[in-house]
Amino acid sequence: MKYLEGLNEAQQRAVLATDGPISVLAGAGSGKTRVLTTRIYHLIRSGVPANEILAVTFTNKAAREMRDRVRAMLQLDLPTPHNLPPTTSVPFIATFHGLGRELLESYGKVIGIPRYFSVYDRDDSEKAIAVALKALDVGAKELSPRAILGRISRAKGEGMRAHEFYEKYARAGFGGRIAGEAWLRYEKTLAAEKALDFDDLISLPLRMLEEHADVREKVQERWRYIHIDEYQDTNALQGRLSNILSAKHKNLFVVGDIDQTIYTWRGATIENLLEFDKTYPTAKTIILKRNYRSTKNLVDAANAVIEKNTNRKEKYSTTERGAGAPIVLHIARSAEDEARWIALKIRELMRGGIRPEEIAILFRTNFQSRALEEGLLRIGVPYKLLGTHFFARKEVRDALSWMRLAMDPSREADKLRAASSPPRGLGKITLGKLVAGQRAMLRAGELAKIEAFEQVIRELSTATESLIPSAFVKLVILKSGMYRALVEEGSEEDRERFENVEELASVAARYDAVVGKEGIAAFLAETALASDQDEMDRDEKTGVTLMTVHAAKGLEFNTVFVSGMEEGLFPHQGMGGDNDRDEEEERRLFYVAMTRAKERLILTLARVRKIYGSDFASEPSSFLADIDGSLVVYDETDGEEIIEA
Repeated sequence: MKYLEGLNEAQQRAVLATDGPISVLAGAGSGKTRVLTTRIYHLIRSGVPANEILAVTFTNKAAREMRDRVRAMLQLDLPTPHNLPPTTSVPFIATFHGLGRELLESYGKVIGIPRYFSVYDRDDSEKAIAVALKALDVGAKELSPRAILGRISRAKGEGMRAHEFYEKYARAGFGGRIAGEAWLRYEKTLAAEKALDFDDLISLPLRMLEEHADVREKVQERWRYIHIDEYQDTNALQGRLSNILSAKHKNLFVVGDIDQTIYTWRGATIENLLEFDKTYPTAKTIILKRNYRSTKNLVDAANAVIEKNTNRKEKYSTTERGAGAPIVLHIARSAEDEARWIALKIRELMRGGIRPEEIAILFRTNFQSRALEEGLLRIGVPYKLLGTHFFARKEVRDALSWMRLAMDPSREADKLRAASSPPRGLGKITLGKLVAGQRAMLRAGELAKIEAFEQVIRELSTATESLIPSAFVKLVILKSGMYRALVEEGSEEDRERFENVEELASVAARYDAVVGKEGIAAFLAETALASDQDEMDRDEKTGVTLMTVHAAKGLEFNTVFVSGMEEGLFPHQGMGGDNDRDEEEERRLFYVAMTRAKERLILTLARVRKIYGSDFASEPSSFLADIDGSLVVYDETDGEEIIEA
């Protein structure tokens, strides 16, 4: 079979193992997408109608790529259509949410779902929750819609229904009772709008299949061969959905890498893949261990890091590529020096013929991007940031509005933004009356909220006279309610957003030599300039890529920089102390970062890093000690030496 040419022995076994439950443990760069698409093509060539094949992955991009590859392989057979079964349509390939939508559109009427429904995004859901809280006479200052939605989302991910949640938590305190009542109202809003949210697209199809045997039988007959990509990222409900879809024919083919499980904080459960052979005792396990992406030095170093984890299945990657360049480690004096060194090193690599698009800078947390962007801008290295530029991030812009308003309480635009960031129960109509000078038209409750808001502004305005800029930023974060909203009441994502707000204090500390308004004004002037730079058009899609390690999963680059290799930063300690992060997951995250590189891996850290406006001496990441010293070279050059070279 010509389409098997070029596949190694393990890849061929995976493609040809068509029946029964099969788990493929695919290491980084092992060609798992090629295996999946070739297996689907092989099934069709073997006589399986395409419409009886299902493939599920986690991103729309991955689904599109898989569809395009399968379609391209099928096109090769067009001159000899007699070799193919009558139907050569492309199988159903979608994300889990796309699959859920298809199931509900096709069969959802049995549980009261209309044929045509809309899907609420997160912003729609937060607004609906806010309306529910208002109806319950609960202000956003007491409970934020984002926090309530996060709680509902987690409960839905565990398979809980609104009335079950209410019954469980109604007597468990104010927060639980309000969350339960808000959820019940939220469900009524969704029903009235003929809408579902993203969590419903998983929980409702599963419930439908579990409770309606006739629908379950139809769906199991519809798709006799089930493929699940990135199985290590499935949560409990997605695992149950996979099992029920394949329960009749047992043809479940899952591909994943336990060592790349980095989303447990979103609900992913490593056990779905780790215990696959317990769920399916007759399952075959095939290991794809050959890495086609990275050099031997990089593969050996990644193996050494990940083998320290105990909650995994043994899998040692190999490669037939040469040793390649050693891993480079650079220790800078500060985060700013680290960023400058990286920028100069990239310029040197570009002069050596490497295109900027082949280079990535990875970081553990979003706040690190601020210094890195600044370093690249100063050296003139083109770049693109995956996500929003630091000073354009909502939480950063919110904090800056508070600061500008404290400096000048007459700024109407900043007043409107600050009054609702974080929310404090002030609606657009109320704020409109305030801005229009129609105070007399405000009701007593509205007036009380306005006066409380203005009192905070007065306190902050007074503080601008005597505080150094970094201390002023910290006071704004506390007095505005941002700390409460993002940390005390927020989700894991909110706490990471708070780190961006903290980074403002580090930027402000540059001006701490000047006390009061003059220093604060100088700091705000810098942020305004940086924001202008961030608005520059970078839509040409060229330049070095900056992104978090989480965002880099599935990508590859010639050269990868991993910045901030410091204990407490990577591995990340989190907001709540030593036990706030799973160290094995942090190690898996570092493994993902390392295995993005094809030719060069450059690790950097700073001896001193400014966090929340204060200098902290840092220790090198404990992960560095896991790498054999023979694979690493220390680059002790500073920026000036790079320039001279």
